[in-house]
Amino acid sequence: MTSIASLWRYPVKSMMGEELRATKITEKGVLGDRALALLDVETGKIVSAKNPKKWPTMFSFHSRYEDLPNTRRVRITLPDGSMINSDDAKINAILSHALGREVTLISQAPRTPRLEEYRLDIEELDNRDTVTDENIPEGAFFDFARVHLLTTSTLDELRLLYPAGRFEVRRFRPNIVARTDKPGFTENDWVNKTLVIGDEVRLKITCPCPRCAMTTLSQGDLPQDTGILKTAVRHNEANVGVYAEVIKGGTVRCDDRIEVVDH
Repeated sequence: MTSIASLWRYPVKSMMGEELRATKITEKGVLGDRALALLDVETGKIVSAKNPKKWPTMFSFHSRYEDLPNTRRVRITLPDGSMINSDDAKINAILSHALGREVTLISQAPRTPRLEEYRLDIEELDNRDTVTDENIPEGAFFDFARVHLLTTSTLDELRLLYPAGRFEVRRFRPNIVARTDKPGFTENDWVNKTLVIGDEVRLKITCPCPRCAMTTLSQGDLPQDTGILKTAVRHNEANVGVYAEVIKGGTVRCDDRIEVVDH
């Protein structure tokens, strides 16, 4: 049987997020997910940990909602442990000082949002050791799709392939982690199929999720490790997990049953 092992939400793009026991899913994805982002004032681009050469400390920031859906206020914890609310008048000045570049916290995406991505120097990758400009969906802060899923079997497979690596959920920033009893990269077989979750939610799996330098970065006690991405590149075409669009929203909870259907 397949079921929900854990649920995750990231209120501010590229900051660490929060683990949930239950959440509402709408046509826009997990309620409150990536509702805010930082804008680099100099370039007009969305701040992203995909370019750790410019933004090396993004994973040292944590974000969580105080009382969603009653308030959209997000509590941000800075690398020094201090905290500030997203609606504080000093938020932009404080975040700019912490990051060393002028930024603005925004809730509305630019008309044509873009971000920078650093491509690691890995033999099998294109544009090695370069920074590229990437477009993201109009009117949103998602890199590609509204929902990202990952299975426990994929994490287990990666651990077998690279035992020295710490393949933990937080490296891959999914919304839903599915507990499965099938070995290997199980969710690869879900593409173009529908997931029926609990009593309400239906998700259409659209494509595999290609990984980037973010998966290799240090996070608290997790060390920086390029072997994480190299393993995905060499054994699963750089993919870990899958993307999904919402067919029917509703509430999902940990341990909810997941059924994979062909329609």
